[in-house]
Amino acid sequence: MANVRLDKVTKQFGAHTAVRDLSLDIADGEFFVLLGPTGAGKTTILRLIAGLDKPTAGRIVLGGEDMSDWTVAQRDVALVFQYYSLYPRYTVRQNLEFPLKSKVHSYSRAEIDERIERASKILRISHLLERKTDRLSGGEMQRVAIGRAIVREPRVFLMDEPLSNLDAKLREALRAELKDLQMKLGGTFLFVTHDQIEAMSMGDKVGVLNDGQIAQVGTPQEIYNRPRDTFVATFVGSPAMNLVPGDLAGGKVTAIDGKLVVPVNGHAGSAQAGGVTLGFRSEDIRVGPDEATEAVVHDVENHGVEQIVTLRIGGHLVKATVPANVPVTVESKVRFGVDAAKVHCFDAKTGVNLTAG
Repeated sequence: MANVRLDKVTKQFGAHTAVRDLSLDIADGEFFVLLGPTGAGKTTILRLIAGLDKPTAGRIVLGGEDMSDWTVAQRDVALVFQYYSLYPRYTVRQNLEFPLKSKVHSYSRAEIDERIERASKILRISHLLERKTDRLSGGEMQRVAIGRAIVREPRVFLMDEPLSNLDAKLREALRAELKDLQMKLGGTFLFVTHDQIEAMSMGDKVGVLNDGQIAQVGTPQEIYNRPRDTFVATFVGSPAMNLVPGDLAGGKVTAIDGKLVVPVNGHAGSAQAGGVTLGFRSEDIRVGPDEATEAVVHDVENHGVEQIVTLRIGGHLVKATVPANVPVTVESKVRFGVDAAKVHCFDAKTGVNLTAG
């Protein structure tokens, strides 16, 4: 296995810049998730690392060696795609052994069988080895596609939204299996997704990508609890973080037409007075009769153990997470407050988090 480093990498397609001056470090044996919206440049980064595309500028380093001019075969990385890329008329065994029969390698029959047996046991597909892949379910096909990567024992695993075509229950099961697989193999995984649940539940580190540039890198907890700017704050978390315009003065932010006053901590408390954006997550809102601010219930989403309640205060809407046993009905009046220790204060112009420094 190996570490991967992108050093000021830019990739242009004609007049379009897909990746812009991007630097990124992925440690050896790390499960790194690249999270971003469609069109942010996630797949382009995978293709650059794999050698399917060449960078316009910058270097790509694998295991301490500059591999910018290496061929795909020389890089020894494995790609797992959103679409399974299996041979439908082949059996599972034939699909697994296919990458081991390339001219680049000269494995004996015993070595091939040993690798197939090991991968099939890890992925629990031993009972499917003689079955044609066109007779498999979606989850089984994705396991086989991952198995084709495992048998090669590559230096790096690159995964391009491999779970996005599966139903919700199967995605949840395979998330846990993939993380367990990475820990068993001790491999370096770069996993690309637009799904924040995948990113937060699987990644040792998460890199949030926006318009071809890294917005923030950190552990899932750091990304969620200390977002660098308003893009990260609203992209990570469901519901998205509530953002409302406010005015900072004397270590307090006044927002929602003066109806919400919240003291701010950290660097924001000493920041220059003026217009800011106040951010707070839905779970950091308290709903109860003794709270300071009155609101009208605009909408209620029942999620089983909890409810996502949209509150209307004048012309503003904010979302609160409340227990399912709290009685709330649309158009009823409630009172709410915000946990001051959990609020974020963002620069109104740049969007940078002043609270986090």
